[in-house]
Amino acid sequence: MVLKQPRFQSHFMFQKVLIAEEFDIIYSGLKATLEEIQIISTAIEHVSYCDEALMKLKKGVLDNSTYDLLICDLFFLADHKSQEITSGKELIKRVRKEFPTLKIIVFSNEDKPFIIQDLYKNFKINAYVWKKGNGQKELKKAIRHVYYKDNFYLSEELSGAIHPKNEIKISEFDILLIECLSKGFSQEEISIELKEKGISPSSTSAIEKRLKFLKEDFNANNPAHLVALAKDLGVV
Repeated sequence: MVLKQPRFQSHFMFQKVLIAEEFDIIYSGLKATLEEIQIISTAIEHVSYCDEALMKLKKGVLDNSTYDLLICDLFFLADHKSQEITSGKELIKRVRKEFPTLKIIVFSNEDKPFIIQDLYKNFKINAYVWKKGNGQKELKKAIRHVYYKDNFYLSEELSGAIHPKNEIKISEFDILLIECLSKGFSQEEISIELKEKGISPSSTSAIEKRLKFLKEDFNANNPAHLVALAKDLGVV
């Protein structure tokens, strides 16, 4: 006879959790959510800045008291305090490099497919939870899912974001071209920019050819329309 495992652990799950969230009121809600599913309050720590989050994670290793889970937002407003890491994405990038096995849940208002795809594919986040709608309820599901399973968890409202049919295939080179367009650069100015950065191809003919392909791929009428569509998807 095969014995079934209990659906949820009767004890706590993750022993040490770090929350990177700039707004105290949102942190309070997150903390309450964690306590409801029996993650003990003494194991929950909070920081308002990305630099602090990375420092805490490093200190945890030095103190032989590592964190099991990072919950973070993607956007942090600039203030008087100078920061090296200014976004949740950059924090996740650094964390994945230095703490490859740490579980990461993104809890954000952002719903652009490309951003979610990028975090999922390139930075191997474990879950993405949309703050809007049933955010707190979805976060509970995400935490349990991440603890018990290895596959990616995504809020139901955003379920189409990583579907193969909705995959946005775009390279770093393409993103750079669109970013240059968004700054009002002409193709000649983009060529100069690429040459200065040592990026190839950098000829105006190559740039023109690639932008033509991108406009067709995005069904854009002109460069301005291409930039607008890329922004809607979160590409730039």
